[in-house]
Amino acid sequence: MKALVIEDDSDIVESVSQVLHMRWPSGNIQSTHLGRRGIELAEKNPPDFIILDIGLPDIDGMEVLERIRSFSSVPVIILSASWEESSIVKGLELGADDYIVKPCGHLELLARVKARVHDEVSNDEDAPTTYGPINFDPLSRQLVYDAKTIDLTAIEARIIHHLIRNAGQVSTYSSIANSVWGDYYPGSVDSLRVHIRRMRKKIEADPDNPRLIITKAGMGYFLRELTSKRWG
Repeated sequence: MKALVIEDDSDIVESVSQVLHMRWPSGNIQSTHLGRRGIELAEKNPPDFIILDIGLPDIDGMEVLERIRSFSSVPVIILSASWEESSIVKGLELGADDYIVKPCGHLELLARVKARVHDEVSNDEDAPTTYGPINFDPLSRQLVYDAKTIDLTAIEARIIHHLIRNAGQVSTYSSIANSVWGDYYPGSVDSLRVHIRRMRKKIEADPDNPRLIITKAGMGYFLRELTSKRWG
């Protein structure tokens, strides 16, 4: 497993490296405190995933993300001190696969990284699924709905897959978080809300009045009942 950590705080780099080595003892972890160097490393020696800080000394981390996305689809996890929703949404819109507010616990970080890196492929989990007018392919992360083909991020794909598999009942915050990240950690509900809001903008005709992905206050989310449910 190859990881690239773009972070200017040496203590955080050391901490992240220790966490990653807990899961992948023989993993190859590169790090740099400069955004431009990070872009160069990502292009010349592509990693399996990237952990990216936003506050870098040479160029803004968002620019780093944008430039990496111009040539690579490698999973990028933002690790930032900024908890503002505008920053989270911007990172996701520029192509980040996840956004973690630091400081965060080791178990949370590991869970979020593991969710982006698949060690094993399950044919059952990756089989195309149909629910009424929704067609979803987990491998391509494409959802077809209302005559539109919609590209989803890795997290959005896991959320919609979980909701489809549990259609007809409320998926609790904890069940979705466990499906997406492998753990229900502090802050997961806020993260889910951001991802759901962004997904609604892609799918719903009126995101402020959703007709497909419905919120059950205090509990979680569910898919509105649709006709002809069947599994692919």
